[in-house]
Order: sequence, then C-alpha cells, then structure tokens
Amino acid sequence: MRVSARKSAVAGAAAMALALSACGGDDSGDGGGGSAEGGGGHVTVRGCNPQNPLVPGNTGETCGGDVVQQLFSKLVRYDPETAQPHNDIAESIESEDNRVWTITIKDGWTFHDGTPITAQSFVDAWNYTAHGSNAQYNQYFFEPFKGYDAVAGEFDEEGAYIEGSAKAEKMSGLKVIDEHTFEVTLKEPRGSFPLMVGYSAFAPLPEVFFEDPEAFGDAPVGSGPFKFDSWEKNRSIKISKYDDYAGEMEPEIESATFEIYEDDNAAYNDLQANQLDLMPQLPTSALAGEAYKNDLGERFVEREVGTIQTVTFAPESVSPELANPKLRQAISMAIDRESIIESIFAGTKTPATGWVAPTVDGYKPGACGGFCQYDPQKAKDLLAEAGGYDGTLTLSYNADADHQGWVDATCNSIRNTLDIKCNGAPEVDFATFRTKIGNREMPGMFRTGWRMDYPSAENFLVPLYKTGASSNDGDYSNPEFDRLVDEAATKTGEEAAELYNQAEALLAEEMTAIPMWYYKVVAGYSTNVDNVHITPFGTVDLTSVTTTS
Repeated sequence: MRVSARKSAVAGAAAMALALSACGGDDSGDGGGGSAEGGGGHVTVRGCNPQNPLVPGNTGETCGGDVVQQLFSKLVRYDPETAQPHNDIAESIESEDNRVWTITIKDGWTFHDGTPITAQSFVDAWNYTAHGSNAQYNQYFFEPFKGYDAVAGEFDEEGAYIEGSAKAEKMSGLKVIDEHTFEVTLKEPRGSFPLMVGYSAFAPLPEVFFEDPEAFGDAPVGSGPFKFDSWEKNRSIKISKYDDYAGEMEPEIESATFEIYEDDNAAYNDLQANQLDLMPQLPTSALAGEAYKNDLGERFVEREVGTIQTVTFAPESVSPELANPKLRQAISMAIDRESIIESIFAGTKTPATGWVAPTVDGYKPGACGGFCQYDPQKAKDLLAEAGGYDGTLTLSYNADADHQGWVDATCNSIRNTLDIKCNGAPEVDFATFRTKIGNREMPGMFRTGWRMDYPSAENFLVPLYKTGASSNDGDYSNPEFDRLVDEAATKTGEEAAELYNQAEALLAEEMTAIPMWYYKVVAGYSTNVDNVHITPFGTVDLTSVTTTS
C-alpha cells in the first residue's frame, strides 16, 4: 500500500509467516453442531501441532499461527475476501516522512481478561519481542526500529544470545504519548511500515503476560474475536467467541476446536463422515482425479492464495557438498514441476518461476530466469560444470502431512535426469521437523514454504533471504541482496518493485532455495457448516462460518 505525506495509513497482515506447513494430529473428534438458523454452534477445524507456545512474538509457522490469528487482534486487519487493509485496533497510523509514525488506538478495546488495551500494551509487547534475551522467533521484524540494535544484543556462532550483550532494555524508537497514542521512529523511511504492523508479531500483550510468559504460552490471553479455552497437547486446541470483542469481525459461531491429526487422509475421512467440519487443504488422494468433487459434492472452496512451496538447501556449514550454485541450478532444472503438479496435485498448483507469489504487488513473471524450467540437457550441462556430484541427495519433510507423494516424485525426476541418487527423508511431525531445521541439524535439502504475512514482495524476500533473518533456513547471505531490499523498503510502488526484482535475480544466480509451485487452496467442509470462505492468506475465515443444524 502506498502512503504519501500526511496520509493516514491503514494496513494489515494476517496469518503466519513463516515457514509453510501442512501438519497433523489424531483422527478423533466430534463434528460440529449449532442452531437451526446458522447463528451460534460449534465447529471443528483440521489443526496441527504448534512448534512453539502460543505467543504472537514467538509464533512463526502455520500450526501455531492459525490459532494465534483467531486470538489476537492487531492495529490493522485484512478484508478476508479482498485483502484490502482496514484499521482494527488503530484509529489512525500517520506519518509526514514515513520514518516517524504516530499511532492512535481506539478506546473500548479490552484483552480477554477484561483489562484495557492501551498504547503501553503495544510498546511493552514490541520491546519484549525485540530483546535478544527473550529469544523470540519474530524478533527480526523489529530490525527497522530505531534502537533495535541496542536491545537485540549479540549472538554466538550457533545463533544463541550472548548473555548481557544487549545495551538497553527498551528501543529508543518507541515512545508512549498518552493512553491511546504512541510514536514509532524507524532507522530509515519505510513505506511498507503500515503493512508490517498487521502481522501477529506486532499484537499487543496484556500485563499478565509479563508476570509469567511461559504459562501464558500454554494459556494465552488475547484480544481477538475468539478467546482461548484449552489446549490438550497433541490432540486439540479449543477457542470460543469473546463476548466483549470491540472489532468488526464478530464470529457467527460460538466456539471452535482445532483437532490435531497425524495424517491428512484420516482427517479427510472424518470430513466425509461429518466428524470434522473444516479442512483448509484437501490431501492429494482427494485431489487425484478430482475425487473430492464426488466425495463432497459442492462442499469445497477453491482459491489462489499468497503461498509458495520451495525446497531449501541446508546451510554450507551443514552440507558443504551442496554449496556450488551450478549444482543447485542443475537440481532445479532437473525437476519436472508440471508433471508433478498434474500427477500428484491434479493441476491445482502453478509452477513457480520465482520466489514471490503472483498475488502481490512486485511479482515479476520469470524471475528465476531459465533455472526453474525443466530442461534435462541444460541440467546435465550445469552438473558437469559443477564437477558432478557423488553421494545421495536427501529431501526431508514432515511425515504428519501430505508431502511424501510430491517429495518422491521430485526425487525421481532428479534421479532420472541427473543419475544422482535421491531419497525422501521423513521426520515424525512438523514440530520435530522445524526444530531440526532451526537447530541446523537438517542436512541435504528440505521442504520449505511461505504464506504471506502481508501482501508485498518484501514479505516473500526479506524474512527468508536477508542476512540473519528469522526464517532464513539456508543461512543465505549476500551484501548486495541486503542492500537492494533495504533500499526497496524506503520506496513505494514501481520503484520498490524494481529493486525487489533485482534482489530476486540474485537468488536465481545462487539458488539458495528452489521455487517449486504457487498454491491454489482446495478446502472442504462438512454438511454441518455453511458460508465457508478462504482468505487470500490461505486460511479459513472462521468469523464468517455458520452452522446448519
């Protein structure tokens, strides 16, 4: 969104960053039920195991993010149909120069414990997330703030915070003006700032959080349309409508349960049996031959969303044998994306030609050059230029979701084209999988993906590929890339897009991650519910869902 001088900015970002997952849980669960006219009632949603506690500043993956999104309101929100930004808790977000921002929040908003949301609620939450000693996953999102470096501290070679290295407790760029007003000063002008502050990392936190952050993560007190009820680990997370919610996204239903499954097909079986109400992404077994249309009738929703699937190479410190860019390019060109999409996904994906999804401003078709096209001869030539490859490639994935089919097909394509051994390597569940990646214990290649936090090319590039960024799983580092995205952040419109395009071209040269495909969500629902909509972020809009009986 473009912001001119003295123009009030509204923006939003929903859903979770970060690494995309389809994750799983147990095959039990009761179907939904509700009033005869569709108001009230209870619904069940296919969920998965969160990697981290349910704290906005420490949740950067979809399993936890899908829940956090329901529990926490932010300064701004996105329209669930159009992704157009709207003020939510914010009354206004204003700036003369895109560097110093004055934020005024609305009166009457409360946390789920009844305490008021104030300017201090935002400032305290943001300072906590930014401070290095708190080891919050989304710390990096505060890097543009003046004073961030002083609170972030320093980290050792393994990425652990060095105790006592922070020089301040609070960012100098945050100042409370009064109960409903605070000021943010950035290091440099940033036209995308109003978009950023809709991401969950920027949610306010109540005073009770600071009394016991660990306990809060297991029983969060939020500010959104739904409040937390209970979390039975590895089984379910229950939420219910917050009666004193002050926003415009008031739910139709009374409550919902995220049922945690260990297998997508088990969840789909329950969906067909009306023991599960909402499944945001159907398994490949249902997509094959469009079986879901026979199984569900008209009870499905299709939509292109701001999500990309990638395959990331382990950092050079973990797998130095894969560091040669020509080898990586050869592997990318050995993957027949179109055939995999047709055979595994029944054509419900689009081959990726770059790292930015086509649903956002700044997308450039063909940003990957020729390196994302299936070209067996060119792939072989690049492999020869790289000096060949001895050994076995591994492509790791979380086994609690529907990835084995496309992973095996990808390895087959690489094997048949380059005569390189390639095997899929399953990890037991998403939480284990992401923990190993985060600890730099995952060798070879591994599946990664990104669901946009806010609709901008910036969000597909900076968190994933800027040096030291929170979701930079391959430890990619290129000073020129960093310079380009930093400069782009100070621009808007076509100027920003051109700089992001130049940065994306560097990714093609080094291929730190292989673009695979862009997502089209195919969601299904039971006969117990109606008015099911998928947002541009690929999530179910729980506030619009109604029950049928």
